[in-house]
Amino acid sequence: MLPRNPADYRALLWALLMPVVVIAQFVNPKLIPYLSPLSFYFAMAAGTMAHNHNHCPTFKNRKVNELYASYISIFYGYPTFAWVPTHNLNHHKHVNREGDATITWRHSKRNTWWIAVSYFFISSYYQSTPIKEYIAKAKRSNPKLHKHIIKQYAIWGSALTAALVANVVMHGAWEGFKVFALAFGLPCLFGTWSMMWFNYMQHVHCDPWSAHNHSRNITGRIFNFLVFNNGLHTIHHENPGSHWSKAYELHNAIKDQIDPRLNEPSFLWWVFRAYVITAFFPSLETKQVGRAAYDPPADGEGAGPKTHMREKGPMIDSVDALEAGNNAQMA
Repeated sequence: MLPRNPADYRALLWALLMPVVVIAQFVNPKLIPYLSPLSFYFAMAAGTMAHNHNHCPTFKNRKVNELYASYISIFYGYPTFAWVPTHNLNHHKHVNREGDATITWRHSKRNTWWIAVSYFFISSYYQSTPIKEYIAKAKRSNPKLHKHIIKQYAIWGSALTAALVANVVMHGAWEGFKVFALAFGLPCLFGTWSMMWFNYMQHVHCDPWSAHNHSRNITGRIFNFLVFNNGLHTIHHENPGSHWSKAYELHNAIKDQIDPRLNEPSFLWWVFRAYVITAFFPSLETKQVGRAAYDPPADGEGAGPKTHMREKGPMIDSVDALEAGNNAQMA
């Protein structure tokens, strides 16, 4: 029952606080102005926790890992198994190049506030294909994994429905819906939106053909404390199976080999500079660093991140239900 790494005790504490914050608002709606922002943060944190869990399982016991993944799904806003086909198997192979369901350049090569905000809706549509393929393949060849996926959907859907019904019973239809939305519903939506937006900002205008310039990093300690080191993205692509607590150690070993423009010390300043200032001065929008994702080298050089292979075999396009990530422990 204990986590593999002591650093995960903080993640477990966060996981225990999530329902406390939500239920407190359900019981006393007057707390919403104070606790709703915390619900939004915890939803985002649940996304980073789900991401880390799918790459490096939190516990040694498979059943506990399965239960934890289902539990996190409730607060993240979507069943966490979806990270495997869209992220572990697809994004980590292509890294914003052709074939990546999450490419940042699908409809525009610019990086504006409007593209960044709307990226979630476009990316969700294209990520639905590998998710459907993954479920279908699990149903055909791995009943145990398929059962786990259905269970995650059932727990996630039941939790949302129960929360809405409970609020309507306690506070009436309209007031209950508002309490549900502010305390739980909208934070869950923000959880999934924020993860896709992080993916966008960490790859837009980077060079996926480069060994180390394929990702943008936010290096600030406070930001990384809040998101369990998910701001350090270069080393994540190059060491996807490493535990999140090792991120700074791995990043410091290669940070001098990364283009300085891709090591941002402040998350808030980068957002303000990239999206607020450029809304008024478009000429200051971010520029491409190195070779663009849609411009493959003619000579075939430039393999991108060195680690495109898992320890037990290659990541494949066909989204094998027996491959990659914590959910594959069910195999």
